[in-house]
Amino acid sequence: MKKLISTLLIAVLIFSLAACGGGQKPEDAAKKVGIIQLAEFGALDDAAAGFIERMDELCAEKGVKWEHELENAQGEQSVCATIATTFVNSGVDMIMAIATPAASAAASATAEVPIIFTAVTDAQAAGLVKTNKVPGGNVSGTSDMNPVAQQIGLLLKLVPEAKTVGIIYCSAEPNSVTQEAMARKELEAKGVNVLDFTAADSSEVAAVAQSMVGKVDAVYIPTDNLISASAATVAQVLNAAKIPTVAGESSMVDKGFLATFGINYKELGRQTADMAFKVLFEGQNIAELPVEFYTKECELTVNNDTAEVLGITIPDDLK
Repeated sequence: MKKLISTLLIAVLIFSLAACGGGQKPEDAAKKVGIIQLAEFGALDDAAAGFIERMDELCAEKGVKWEHELENAQGEQSVCATIATTFVNSGVDMIMAIATPAASAAASATAEVPIIFTAVTDAQAAGLVKTNKVPGGNVSGTSDMNPVAQQIGLLLKLVPEAKTVGIIYCSAEPNSVTQEAMARKELEAKGVNVLDFTAADSSEVAAVAQSMVGKVDAVYIPTDNLISASAATVAQVLNAAKIPTVAGESSMVDKGFLATFGINYKELGRQTADMAFKVLFEGQNIAELPVEFYTKECELTVNNDTAEVLGITIPDDLK
């Protein structure tokens, strides 16, 4: 009899806790976002900072809660996969992936948890979405597609005598392959010869950069994650050889390349947060959320110290 009464009391207690929500109501609980950042360098750091900043703002404005955990894979795609699996197993409400390898790892880890990406140049070519207009799965986000035509125009304005331009990138990165094709098309249309120089990993980058010396008059560097992570090394080699460079984004210019006309990655991260908020808190179906492209004005960045080393005078209309 005592055993039966104890069992009944426990049952009543459990029912009461369930009726009260066990404390915090589920709808009041913070949404959990796991952030996978491929590597630690300017553009990706800025994208993460912009995303977090904007999510904090939106949640404060709307009176909702979110929490995040950011993990950096230090350039290793296998580590991205491990991070993604850990996030899925921990029950996050969303994965935010920064750069194509991080987004690909997340997509391989889950077909259910919503994945918002940024700093992915061509999501469709990378197989992350069916189409940019209608992703059709659990993945969408923002593209960092560069104004490649304008960047090539900038390069030829800074180095009008250039006859041969080298492009250095990692051929295993789909985003870089896309940009190489775009840059090649622009250069060849202007009668400029194009030479490709590719590296498979960080140990090859310095040697590949050195192999460009004596073969090219100028160099274009897309927003390639491998080359970006080694930007200071590549810039040192090319600047010493007096070879002008135009890079895909501004943090690479800060590391020593000559110039760029590109996007602001912090603003891109903020734009990504607007998309994430719709999915997390407003019921937006991510399968129907189109991939977005950068909506603000691109910015000119020039490294004046590099210009001085190269003996290049920046035209007045670029100052």
